[in-house]
Amino acid sequence: MKRIFALLFAMVLFINLASAQQDPQATKILNAMSAKYKTMKAFKATFSQTMESSSAKSKETVEGNILVSGPKYRLAVSGQEVISDGKLMWTYLKDVNEVTITESDPEAEAMSPSKIFDMYKKGYKYAYTGPEKGADGVTYDVIEMAPQDRNNPIFKVRLYINQKDKSLKSWKMFRNNGNRYTYTIKNFQANPTLAADTFSFNKARYKGVSVVDLR
Repeated sequence: MKRIFALLFAMVLFINLASAQQDPQATKILNAMSAKYKTMKAFKATFSQTMESSSAKSKETVEGNILVSGPKYRLAVSGQEVISDGKLMWTYLKDVNEVTITESDPEAEAMSPSKIFDMYKKGYKYAYTGPEKGADGVTYDVIEMAPQDRNNPIFKVRLYINQKDKSLKSWKMFRNNGNRYTYTIKNFQANPTLAADTFSFNKARYKGVSVVDLR
C-alpha cells in the first residue's frame, strides 16, 4: 500500500521552501487546478508509476488505472486492487486471490489518489519554480511542495500542471530513503458512468476469493 501511494527536493530548494511563506503565484495555479477537478463528479484515468531507487540503482515502471469520486476511489496496479468507499478499504491481491478488509487509515488516506489535487491546502509549503516544456511539447507550470512535518517520509512533491488547461499531468514524490516515485497521467476521462458497486468489493466477481476481515 505505502509503495503504491508513496501511490505522492534539491537540498537548497528544500531549505528555501521550508522557510518561505506560501507563494501567491503557486497558490493561484494550485487553486485553479483544484477547482478544475472539483467540478467533476468523478474521473477515470490510466497512469504509469515509475519507482527509482538510488540505493539499489534500479528503475521500475508499472501501468495502472484509477476511478475517483470525491473521497472514494478504485485503484488497480501491478496485480493489486485497492478500493475505498471513504470508510472501508479492500485490498485485493490477484496472485493469491485474497482480499483484506480494513477500516480506512486517515494517515494513509491523506496520500490517497483522491487527495492529490487538494493536498497542498494543509501541511505543506510550496513555491512556483517556473514553466517547463515537456517531451510532448506542452508547457507545464512546475510547483514544488515541502511538508511542514519534518518527520514525513516524503520530503518533497513536484507537480507538473498544464499551463493552458490547468490539468495535472504528473507528479513526483521524493522520499527520505532515496526512493523517487513518478506518476504520469495518460488517458483521462471526466464524469464516466459508474456502476452502483464501483467503490465496494463485489465478492461474487472473484470466484473462490479468500477474505481476511481486519475491521
